[in-house]
Amino acid sequence: MPLIAKLAERLKRHPKRVVFPEGADPRILQAARKFATRGLGIPILLGDRAQIKSNAEKLDISLEHIRIIEPRRSSEWDNFVSKFQGLRRFKNMNDKEAADYLDNTNYFATLMLATGQADAIVSGATSKASSSLRPLLQIIPLHENVANMSSLNIFDLEDPETGKDRELFLADCAVIPDPTAAQLCDIAVTTAALSYHLTNTKPRVALLSYTSKSVSSKNPTVAKIKAATVLARKKALELGIPMDIDGELQVDAALDPIVASSKNIEGTVAGRANVLIFPDLHSANIASKLVHVLTRARNYGPILTGLKKPAAEISRGATASDIFGTAVMVASQAIDHKLLYPTEGDELNEDVTMID
Repeated sequence: MPLIAKLAERLKRHPKRVVFPEGADPRILQAARKFATRGLGIPILLGDRAQIKSNAEKLDISLEHIRIIEPRRSSEWDNFVSKFQGLRRFKNMNDKEAADYLDNTNYFATLMLATGQADAIVSGATSKASSSLRPLLQIIPLHENVANMSSLNIFDLEDPETGKDRELFLADCAVIPDPTAAQLCDIAVTTAALSYHLTNTKPRVALLSYTSKSVSSKNPTVAKIKAATVLARKKALELGIPMDIDGELQVDAALDPIVASSKNIEGTVAGRANVLIFPDLHSANIASKLVHVLTRARNYGPILTGLKKPAAEISRGATASDIFGTAVMVASQAIDHKLLYPTEGDELNEDVTMID
């Protein structure tokens, strides 16, 4: 069963609220309808109510069980202006300045996420990446052990050898242009942690390069990847996150066991990686789009990592199906791992509680 289907089944038991700042976009409307129809939670659409309703009517989309909010007309408007001014970065703003920021639905949606009025956010459908990312960086705090926000894309694929479903996590495809060794370490660990949360399987992380286990290369990028691999192993151990990590590896040696064997590369990651960490944004973004265009595999993201709240900043070229899948992914992040993958005993206890 594809990952998206597994997570959707679990979301039915633990539905979540996903806010979409660009609520009038036809693809958002289609994704929100699917999310609501399947009983996965409540989609929250921000924007002009009349425009959202008009666009929905043109597409013959029911807005039942979908919440629509016009920020200025929201009952929370005055409260949000006050809360916004209470943020350290914006504490010297007057009411008008704060209101001008919150007129931007990306800021209003992010504040909904920060104050617990939404469980996850999916933005970026019609705006540049910087417009979507800036509010998140300014308002949502990072995890204690992470110094930078980064991103990943999830590909839901079919294994050509076995025909079974498999997932690939690619990072960082959207945020940090030229990460340092320390930043690559953070990218590797946070991506693997999310992979584990969503799939409940031990991640096999490959830090990629144009060389595999080079002993003579003096290229600074190769040195950076080697250093990041050491740092990531140490950090994963310190945080107690289960994962196998190796680098530097060429992508074929990371994914193909025959190639890995032919290059005398051994270990639990060689030929079996499911988390691919790229040396820079150029290679990650190109690889991600290349895989998507050539395979038309199900592609979700970019999903942001390192933040304390689940968020995604999708591509403006995303389809309604991509957006729905991404919403499922970030909503599933908001479910505690013990509830997302309960043991038989946990399920029994939960059922007893529900009966009571």
